[in-house]
Amino acid sequence: MPNIPEHIPQLVGEIYRTRSRLVFATLIRLLKDFDLAEDAMHDAFKAALEQWGEKGIPSNPLAWLVSTGRFKAIDRIRRESRFDSLEQQQIWQTEATPPDASRLIDKAIEDDMLRLIFTCCHPALSLDARTAMTMREVCDLTTEAIASAFLVTPSTMAQRIVRAKAKIREAKIPFEVPMEHELPDRLGAVLQVIYLVFNEGYYASSGESVTRVDLSSEAIRLGRLLHVLLPDSEVTGLLGLMLLHESRRPARTSSKGNIILLEDQDRSRWDRDMIEEGLTLVERAFLSKPPGPYTLQAAIAALHAEAVRPEATDWAQITRLYSRLLNINPSPIIELNRAIAIAMHKGPEAGLQQIDAILERGDLSDYHLAHSARAELYRKLGRTNQARASWERALALAQQDPERRFIQRKLGELGS
Repeated sequence: MPNIPEHIPQLVGEIYRTRSRLVFATLIRLLKDFDLAEDAMHDAFKAALEQWGEKGIPSNPLAWLVSTGRFKAIDRIRRESRFDSLEQQQIWQTEATPPDASRLIDKAIEDDMLRLIFTCCHPALSLDARTAMTMREVCDLTTEAIASAFLVTPSTMAQRIVRAKAKIREAKIPFEVPMEHELPDRLGAVLQVIYLVFNEGYYASSGESVTRVDLSSEAIRLGRLLHVLLPDSEVTGLLGLMLLHESRRPARTSSKGNIILLEDQDRSRWDRDMIEEGLTLVERAFLSKPPGPYTLQAAIAALHAEAVRPEATDWAQITRLYSRLLNINPSPIIELNRAIAIAMHKGPEAGLQQIDAILERGDLSDYHLAHSARAELYRKLGRTNQARASWERALALAQQDPERRFIQRKLGELGS
């Protein structure tokens, strides 16, 4: 292999990190097969490393990658095929696909990534399988990261993804955005997918960074596309929620990548344009019909965004919104967030009683943030030994490096 100019691996690596799933989604459209598209995508990026330094960087790198991946897939089918009727038909279909990848990539509403999400969220799959499949295939999250988001073991999640892919293949689920009359029934799973993708980007479940801006940005982009496609009040609410959360990103970590809690953030660093857009969307969502879970969460985020100082936060209203949210969407994590709001509104003892009840039921016993919240309330009450035990439990469960550093600092502050 000839010497590769230094900037080529950097460029290819950046495109892979930020745009490879779009290439993958378009290849699925062309090849009609998840595994074949995955192999073709990797073959295309390998070819880019080998050829761009010698032949020059193409004017449309994504189109080049899609076109190259498509031809690599045709070659792979020909090499591995026994040329039975089904495999021969696959070759004909692949070769017959128009090669103009630029036209396919540059679409707006008919975005290939959105098509892929709707395919992975088909009602033939269970709700958990839809979400897990999309996080794996659309966002390229590891099985371990997805398992963490679902609070299940990696082996359980791996089996779920394998079964979901098999179901898509066996049921011949089409790679398309549903017809307009089908969209409302398909919306719930898609919203859940986008929100979980955003959450993984906003607060990574593991790794060296608090956030993954590529994932949260992609979730917001998909939210905007969906809002144009189907301006339902919950779509509006979800988009507003993501924007309000994302507005705080610049203030959430220090220059060294350490976590800064909401109450300690420099609010002048919050993105005011993003906040204004988010507040407008939340208001619009509330006007449409009785608020759903995403709109209620967006309203909570709006109250935080509107508070010019931490002590100006309307914790009473936030507690009421969490109670409404809990009624329509029972969840131990929502219950935990409500308990924290109660602690801020009525005092640490009241919040601690709520958290104790959640953990005593066995809910969230392996969720490090529950133990972190409990530890902080113990600390405020002066119960140092219990605070230390809870911080140590949280440290044992935390997977994210900045979170572990934060907990270790908290333990250090308690003394020996």
